[in-house]
Amino acid sequence: MATKPNYGTGRRKRAIARVWLTPGEGKISINGRDVTAYLGREVLEIRVKSPLVSLQLENRYNIKATAKGGGLSGQAGAIKLGIARALIEVNSEFRPELKAGGFLTRDSRVKESKKYGRKKARRGFQFVKR
Repeated sequence: MATKPNYGTGRRKRAIARVWLTPGEGKISINGRDVTAYLGREVLEIRVKSPLVSLQLENRYNIKATAKGGGLSGQAGAIKLGIARALIEVNSEFRPELKAGGFLTRDSRVKESKKYGRKKARRGFQFVKR
């Protein structure tokens, strides 16, 4: 019987990612598509792979992720956090190195919501004296 995949949830801005790690040859798929095809930018691909690179585990695990909400950058950050949390589930000894690298910190910056009587969250409507 196949082993149960290790799971991690990641969030950033409005994006939420669910990540499953299984032993394999390093394939990463997001929403059923290859990581390069889905993200489109190399910078985002590097961000997603960064927890694996820091532990030198690039080609040891297959990653299947589902991401929704936000934009591509937020989704990449959410997947990064999800991978880091799933790696801790694999081996708890990875935690100090991941923590030192900042991979377990949830980036909580979310856009402030718009208020009534205002044009945006804080900016008021333009005032005309005459």
